[in-house]
Amino acid sequence: MSDSLPPSAPTGPASELQAQRAFRQGVRAAFAAPAAVLFAGMIGFGALSQSVGISFLGSIAASALIYALPGQIVMAEMMAVGATGLLVSLAAALTAARFLPMTLTVMPQIPSHHRSGAAFFMAHLLAMTSWAIAVREFPRLAPDDRRPYFLGFGLVCWGVCIPGTALGYLLAGHVPGPLTLALVFLNPLFFLLNFTEVRPLGFRLAILFGAVLGPLTYLLTPGYSLLLSGLVGGSLAYVLQRRTLAQRAEGT
Repeated sequence: MSDSLPPSAPTGPASELQAQRAFRQGVRAAFAAPAAVLFAGMIGFGALSQSVGISFLGSIAASALIYALPGQIVMAEMMAVGATGLLVSLAAALTAARFLPMTLTVMPQIPSHHRSGAAFFMAHLLAMTSWAIAVREFPRLAPDDRRPYFLGFGLVCWGVCIPGTALGYLLAGHVPGPLTLALVFLNPLFFLLNFTEVRPLGFRLAILFGAVLGPLTYLLTPGYSLLLSGLVGGSLAYVLQRRTLAQRAEGT
């Protein structure tokens, strides 16, 4: 059995140069606003970790291994109230459930000959910011440029987490509480703003429905407001997009 790459996989110096260019494009894209926003959010997490008694190394490990601010904040809050390690792990894992559909929307857009064991590491680099950028940029990129672009972008964003967390931890006594929370919420705000350039109707409708349903469901059931607004808003957006596409297909 041959060990050579599939015929569809481009090889040679030209393809390597192309991959390097795509990687550098991803790095440059990340070093603009995304890395700065994520760095600021991790400063907020570092300060929060110090205030609830998480060790310096523990906060660094959380940023490097969890790499998801919602899960990290849940971990910090549960540790602050004395929850057991098992409960903390389960709660943080549940907040990461959203990454399954996010991964399923991104990975199929990467050519099969670029999917290998490294795909597991790429999945770890998938965060709200990198997913939003992938959804926006992948249609503009050649298929063989998508993996190196994503790796360049994701590595920079992941790489700024550790220094951001360390800086926030060391500055904890000098960062006001409201500013800490504001820094943490910069990342989801940037994620939302990215979708102003995303064309699919379903994505925009999901954001609109979520914005409307979020406050309403919070008044009814604060503990489940995020889950309900996401489930109902996303489902409505999906149904409306399917109907719109079906009507357009019938009209052509």
